[in-house]
Amino acid sequence: MGKSNRKVPGINASSTADISFILLIFFLVVTSMNSNFGLKVMLPNPPEEKDLQDPPELHERNIMKVYVNMDNEIMVTAGKEAPERYNVEELGELRELAKKFITANTPGGVVNDKYPEPKKEPYKLEYPSEDGEVFTYPTTFILNQHVITLQTDRATKYEVYFKVQEALYGAYNDLRKEFAHDAYGDKELTEVEQGLCNRRYINMISEAQPIEIGKRK
Repeated sequence: MGKSNRKVPGINASSTADISFILLIFFLVVTSMNSNFGLKVMLPNPPEEKDLQDPPELHERNIMKVYVNMDNEIMVTAGKEAPERYNVEELGELRELAKKFITANTPGGVVNDKYPEPKKEPYKLEYPSEDGEVFTYPTTFILNQHVITLQTDRATKYEVYFKVQEALYGAYNDLRKEFAHDAYGDKELTEVEQGLCNRRYINMISEAQPIEIGKRK
């Protein structure tokens, strides 16, 4: 019997590109995209040239240094205390340490000669409103001269960096909430009262460019 000379019919691929394009649109529509996460931080307005001045001299006891190395290990030196190591699961303790450092040697705070010293002059809390009127809280406060510095490694995970940031900024938020409760109770705060609470504890966090803090052995 002779071989058949019949040709096998080919597959019509002329519509493959159209089908692929339709599938691409379908998956783009039904697939949920991961949203960016981070901290909402309001940056201060740039100072005018006439207001520029040399930064004040900082003493060792006034600085809380937070380092995160490439292995995501967190090393903290609070004032003149010995360095302490924290891991990601212990950031609640870091938050409490920051609160203690921020309020150290002020009324209601811990007394420790290795922590920031208070300012010699009381700080009067004032808040200017939009119409130019200045509201003054009916008392003065003694604030310490603290600064919290945050330094990370170039290889630090973003997740760890954001969690450390959240712990430090959260310390200020906790103190503002406590102050608001003590000053105004549980009532809903007005815009002016919110401004006063925010100015009571101003963020004093300084972040430096990432560097290579440590290398794996």
